[in-house]
Amino acid sequence: MPYDANVLRRAVQRLEDAGRSRREEAERRRRAAYAREPRLEQLDRRIQGTMAGLVAATLRRGGDAAAAVRAVREENQDLQRERAVLLGGLGLPPDALDDRPACPLCRDTGWQGAAMCRCLKELCAQEQIKELSKLLDLGEQSFDTFRMDFYSQTTYPGRGNSPRGNMELVYDVCLNYATKFGRFALKNLFLSGAPGLGKTFLSACIARAVSENGFSVVYDTAGNIFAQFEARKFLRDSRDGLDARDETRRYLNCDLLILDDLGSELTTQFTQSALYELVNTRLVGGRHTVISSNLSMEEVAQRYAPQIASRLEGEYHSLYFFGDDIRLLKKNRL
Repeated sequence: MPYDANVLRRAVQRLEDAGRSRREEAERRRRAAYAREPRLEQLDRRIQGTMAGLVAATLRRGGDAAAAVRAVREENQDLQRERAVLLGGLGLPPDALDDRPACPLCRDTGWQGAAMCRCLKELCAQEQIKELSKLLDLGEQSFDTFRMDFYSQTTYPGRGNSPRGNMELVYDVCLNYATKFGRFALKNLFLSGAPGLGKTFLSACIARAVSENGFSVVYDTAGNIFAQFEARKFLRDSRDGLDARDETRRYLNCDLLILDDLGSELTTQFTQSALYELVNTRLVGGRHTVISSNLSMEEVAQRYAPQIASRLEGEYHSLYFFGDDIRLLKKNRL
């Protein structure tokens, strides 16, 4: 799951800052305890000597290795017992002055070998939520806060179903897609319908849930995405061009891409080419994508090249939104 470099950098910085604060706090506790009981400092200095170093010194004098190990172990146990007694006298537990890592799995390094530890993954997920919130209002947008009462239970003209009944089906698919991400039968979704019907809200719900489960998620509008592809091609080695190259890599390689408002961009030969690269590369790589658009799949076929329309129609599961504009309903209820 290739997290954005900025997301990973901020998560690593938080991990390092937390470790530094914890070590500083442990040092303050030690100094306070040493001031109350100076013998503790002498014991800690002796305990810090490594067994390997003491055994090596014994061997240099021609001693027996096994006997040296036993002697050092017994000495350390005696020192630990005396230390525990002194700490108890101060009303402290035996491990009160130990510098314990917050994560015992990686000892606060963030990595278990070459694999990212769950503690760093959690920080990356938190930072990713902050990044997504710059473009999506993730403050209250979650599946738990989604409101069905804005959707009418009256059969909608030409649909044979009510907006409420339809949205219950749409909601269920989106919820399962997000909570079972990577294990759900559907890999790609195409959210279609007029403005103000909840497409962006549900996209935000999906983004939050998938991100909180430890996957890399990128959200952006079609206009911004195609602008980055254009900068990558035409600005090349400039600072903006290099930044655009990094952005397009994120679009192509993240676990989940949410492309919002497809069809709002100016459709040119270049945007068609960029869209094809984006859709095809992600399909070939087995990566998941959610696209929202005011266009129907039929209108997509009229607007975009056949290669694009074929992939969207064949590889994306369409969810249609219909009903009254939720934004207007909310405004009228104020």
